[in-house]
Amino acid sequence: MSDLSERVWQHEVISGATTRDGLLTELVAHLRRNRTMLREEWARRITDAELLTAMSPDEIFSEATSLYDNYVAVLETGSVEALQNYGRNLSERIIPRGVETDEVLGIVLLLRDVLARSLFEKYQSDFDLLKRVLDAYEPAANRIANTVGVSFVEERERVIRQQQEAIRELSTPVLQVREQLLILPIIGVLDSQRARQLTEQLLRAIRANRAKVVVIDITGVPAIDSTVANHLVQTVDASGLMGANVIITGLSSEIALTLVTIGLDLSKMNAVGDLQGGMESAERLLGYEVRRISDGRTTSPN
Repeated sequence: MSDLSERVWQHEVISGATTRDGLLTELVAHLRRNRTMLREEWARRITDAELLTAMSPDEIFSEATSLYDNYVAVLETGSVEALQNYGRNLSERIIPRGVETDEVLGIVLLLRDVLARSLFEKYQSDFDLLKRVLDAYEPAANRIANTVGVSFVEERERVIRQQQEAIRELSTPVLQVREQLLILPIIGVLDSQRARQLTEQLLRAIRANRAKVVVIDITGVPAIDSTVANHLVQTVDASGLMGANVIITGLSSEIALTLVTIGLDLSKMNAVGDLQGGMESAERLLGYEVRRISDGRTTSPN
């Protein structure tokens, strides 16, 4: 490219950018002048499209106002940081209400459509100018829609992870049944992630309660694979390092066969047939005398 050609090309690029920036400035002024009308039209279309049905009309209008102002600010500045923050804050408020990702994308696309229609009405008498305005507006509008969508999805995934962790903690409660004795009843599928969470939770409980004996009951676990079986043995070893004996109860024939087949060192694993037997063994380890009577059993210190 010759020096003259390069200067011409640079002038065209700069002129194009200047023209585009000027059109966006004019566009932003138009959207601010017509803020009330466009915002109301957008809120009406959200309701007509049956989006955000978990929210009241007042809540929809409030969110429409905030998002509209953020939308226009991004068109003016080109910075999406504020919009990203708003998208995350919006997600925190509406995800617990059951709002789905497609609804959020739907309302942003509706806003893009409402604003585009207003541009058609404003510039319909000058097709060339309308084309240039849309060429300046559409990339920015698409970027905004993508930013809001990504921010919402990221926040939704974070909330889902938190909920999953909370559910796992609720599904694997470590219970103190008496001084220095804990019981961990496990129900449901025991995968690698849940097994790791279980171990961390159990070790914290051993330390907090100064436990000497732990009964892990897996009666409600249908099956485990070799990875989880190895993790179970490691849990027993880790508990031992913290001064707690572990008693495993409720082993099914399938799980017992898995433990034997994969060749694990089971010498440190104290297994008892059922939970009642495990509790009795645990109490003996703690120095209690277990006596059976006609209507049940009782324990007393030796």
